[in-house]
Amino acid sequence: MAPAPFALVARSGNALRLAAVDAAAQRQGLTVGMALADARARCPALVSQPQDPAAAPRALQALAARMQRFTPMVALDPPDGLMLDITGCAHLCGTEAELAAQAMVEAGYTARHAFADHAAAARALVRYGSAEQDVRALPVMAVELPTDALSGLRRAGLVTLGDLARRPMAGLAARFGEDMVGRLRAILGEAGSPIAPRNAPAPIRAEARFAEPIARTEDVLAAIEGLLHDAARQMEARQIGGRRFAVMLGRCDGMRLRLGVETGLPLRAPAPVMRLLQERIDSLADPLDPGFGFDRIALAVPRTEPLAARQIALTGDAHAHTDTSCVAALIDRLTTRLGAGNVLRLHPRDTHIPEASQHFAPASQGPPTVWPASSLLRPTFLLDPPQPITALAGVPDGPPQRFRWQGQLHEVTRAEGPERIAPEWWHDPVGHHSPGGLTRDYYRVEDAGGQRFWVFRHGLFDERADPKWYLHGLFV
Repeated sequence: MAPAPFALVARSGNALRLAAVDAAAQRQGLTVGMALADARARCPALVSQPQDPAAAPRALQALAARMQRFTPMVALDPPDGLMLDITGCAHLCGTEAELAAQAMVEAGYTARHAFADHAAAARALVRYGSAEQDVRALPVMAVELPTDALSGLRRAGLVTLGDLARRPMAGLAARFGEDMVGRLRAILGEAGSPIAPRNAPAPIRAEARFAEPIARTEDVLAAIEGLLHDAARQMEARQIGGRRFAVMLGRCDGMRLRLGVETGLPLRAPAPVMRLLQERIDSLADPLDPGFGFDRIALAVPRTEPLAARQIALTGDAHAHTDTSCVAALIDRLTTRLGAGNVLRLHPRDTHIPEASQHFAPASQGPPTVWPASSLLRPTFLLDPPQPITALAGVPDGPPQRFRWQGQLHEVTRAEGPERIAPEWWHDPVGHHSPGGLTRDYYRVEDAGGQRFWVFRHGLFDERADPKWYLHGLFV
């Protein structure tokens, strides 16, 4: 079965428009910039998702890091391009074409590529032509002029870069600016077009070697603490903090023992990391066996995050902790002792379906997420899944007057609502015409005994003939 056409959607003004489409959507005649309503009218099977503006830069950075396996000279060409200088590297994979094919297979992307003697020509070929095309045959839009300037060039009969190259450069510079002439000469190879390679920062590492092996746990911890101070100086110079610390203990017989801890907030101070390492050592099933001693200890900080300098307390105590840092330290200790999967925190989800609006995630993944503000009153105890009830309403679309739950009858004395929650039709391939979702009408009700409940009718009467009632939450 062929996959359904897929598109990413972004808001432009008051309209939703297609920001990216796949090959199946292109075959249906969908293009970037088309209104989502027009796209659904042309292709009812279209599957769409909202575009994440920050996802593309992150993916491009990750792809550039992977391409450094093939060459150290990798430069970003936003929003969706990379430039690789493979001089002296292509023979490692056979030919240039084989290197490009292997790189794309490993990256998991389908991409266009072109080879040229310099970066500007390769960029123009891949964006405005084809890999086998002569750069002089490229259209004049390859020099990336404004639309009105391009229209002027076409009216003058200048269609390709070759047409531009035959004109005096001084006249082109006077009419269209020196930048345009510089781009043209770079594409034609008459001027240099160096790239600014993406250089990965040096890893945070520290190492200690011993002429006489050490065996006592106290000496090992003292050596690790010294390495942490060294790593802290490196991180302070870069204004970063560590989220993951890895220690390698090298024994004289060649065996290596590894310890690792993670923190919920970026840290540079050695003291909290030492407490976590001590917790890790105490929780080991097998004690730390030094054998004939350790002759090498290495520390690495494989995961870092920005961490600016902090204001010390008014008392002059630079190690004063806020409530947030104290809670983070407690979470780190519990995670180290019990495991990341056993210390969880609730995180919000971007949905208005009550039972799906939150989920559990490891508490060590970072600071608590800011929950969106809401003026809606929600119960403190939510039933998952909602429990069916038998309800009697005075009017078809009105609140229940009485309902039976778990064999007990509740007479409703007060009711507030409805709060209507529609199904998320925009996630369904057939849109709001989907027959699968039902509307929910929620009511906050109070019975004669003062108990308060959150109940809803699942479905409108024009959606189903006999809507069911459910109890979803308790106000306690």
